[in-house]
Amino acid sequence: MTTPPTARDRAKAERADSLLHEAARLFAERGYSGVSLEDIGSAVGVSGPAVYRHFAGKQALLGAVLIKVSEDLVSGGSRVAATAPDDEGRMLALIDFHVDFALTHADVIRVQDRDLAHLSDEDRAEVRRLQRAYIELWISTLAPLHDAPADELRLRVQACFGLINSTPHSTRSATRSKKSTATILTAMAHAALIS
Repeated sequence: MTTPPTARDRAKAERADSLLHEAARLFAERGYSGVSLEDIGSAVGVSGPAVYRHFAGKQALLGAVLIKVSEDLVSGGSRVAATAPDDEGRMLALIDFHVDFALTHADVIRVQDRDLAHLSDEDRAEVRRLQRAYIELWISTLAPLHDAPADELRLRVQACFGLINSTPHSTRSATRSKKSTATILTAMAHAALIS
């Protein structure tokens, strides 16, 4: 039997989540090398050394940010794919899921693009393993819809990710609503995968 979390446990988990969020924001804004533990701690109202209560250091914090988001992509993508009624619905659900992810997690995409090299070897291997699992989910979803060899399916999926994930770099202004951006990206991603 597990014991329910105490108020202290919940507070610690909330602090760790806040540190992850602020680390992603600061890494995206300044780059990994431009951010100190003191900066991250200050962003959540604690001293730099207090961050060590939650993470072994800045590199471990970066690893936690990128591993968590990779896990969220695999679990979320698997969940939406499993609930779709048919092959086409599964593909559309995955596209919608990833477009929403890109529009709500722009900071993490910037960090992944720029700072992956700063991960420990172990964390980098875990991120890559999770990325492969996510890509395979998409390939297995696309395969019944597109009669093509596996290497072409992989190319289509990765090009689709490139299209969607470029959004944080190209839509920094608020001139277009999130909904209209999502509509355009969804149509483009579907066309790139299926046509």
